[in-house]
Amino acid sequence: MTDFMKLMQQAQEMQGRLQQMQDALEHQTVTGSAGGGMVSVEADGKGTVRKVTIDKSVVNPDDVEMLEDLVLVAVSDAQKKAAEAQQAQMGQITGGLDLPFQLPF
Repeated sequence: MTDFMKLMQQAQEMQGRLQQMQDALEHQTVTGSAGGGMVSVEADGKGTVRKVTIDKSVVNPDDVEMLEDLVLVAVSDAQKKAAEAQQAQMGQITGGLDLPFQLPF
């Protein structure tokens, strides 16, 4: 019975650390960019986009596709950096163990 109680306590501690990690990721900021910084995207550590900044020189009504591509690349870059931040946070919690599942956020 002692082992079961210890296991339950460890599970509760892990749940608390995961919640702290989620809170930290919500307050962390990552920035993705494209076109040499002409388009930048700011997101939180979970990958939720907060802000998009577009340099006026990139806005060309005759070439909307280029602007769309730059925005897409910048968003992808921000999301990649957010995923890296999540992995770093998870590594701190798990002590570097490579767990076989994805985080639900």
